[in-house]
Amino acid sequence: MPPGIADILETCHKLNLVLYMAWSDVRARYKRSVLGPFWMTLSTAIGVVGLGFVWSSLFKMDRATYVPSLCVGLILWQFISNGIVEAASVFNKQSNIIRNLSLPLSLYPAQLLLRHCINLAHNIPLFFVVALVLGTPLTSSVFLALPTFLLVAANIYWMMMLIGILGARFRDLEYFIPMIMPLLMFFTPVMYRPDALPSFMARFMWLNPFADMIEIIRYPLLGQVIPLHILAINAGMLLVGSLITLAFFNAKRNRIAFWV
Repeated sequence: MPPGIADILETCHKLNLVLYMAWSDVRARYKRSVLGPFWMTLSTAIGVVGLGFVWSSLFKMDRATYVPSLCVGLILWQFISNGIVEAASVFNKQSNIIRNLSLPLSLYPAQLLLRHCINLAHNIPLFFVVALVLGTPLTSSVFLALPTFLLVAANIYWMMMLIGILGARFRDLEYFIPMIMPLLMFFTPVMYRPDALPSFMARFMWLNPFADMIEIIRYPLLGQVIPLHILAINAGMLLVGSLITLAFFNAKRNRIAFWV
């Protein structure tokens, strides 16, 4: 069995440990805080209220339609962006553990992903509060957001793994990614929907993988049918990206401990 696959399977057998480490990270970050992780929820809520009411008034958009869409976009962008930014140093920050304990290396990106899933779990109820306050109808398609989220999480995992390996070898990546992520936000449908763009710009926007990952979850949450091309792009990214990352992980796995 290739060492990379064996490493990932070992991580799967240690999911309890991964979850414990992720939850410990969250608790340590908000130790002695009154609101704890809900400070993130409060920050997101302020952003949704401020941007939602200003933009909807400025561009004469229906608040019951625009604000929930903006809320989903901001929550998912925080989840994706924060995870990708931290992925560049995921192995470097665990250098002491990597050098002294025999744990699967794929465990550390999994820990990072689960930590951000915990953060997301604190933020996502905000969408339902916003929808309830504004009277936005919620349909049974909301339940489709869960399997689509699992697809997105799987894509983020291989991205974290690949970026983490490259970040261990090239330390400049740790500074480069935080620099470009705010710029990518403007090319991602966070504060707008693809149908608000001219057709040629909308087609160009789908080349951004983060746009596809946000929209595949936002469509069912807003009671809309997911376009087939978005499903195909996300599934294709998972297949191709996972194969490339696994091949790279097999080739470079034994060098990571020396790089960090």
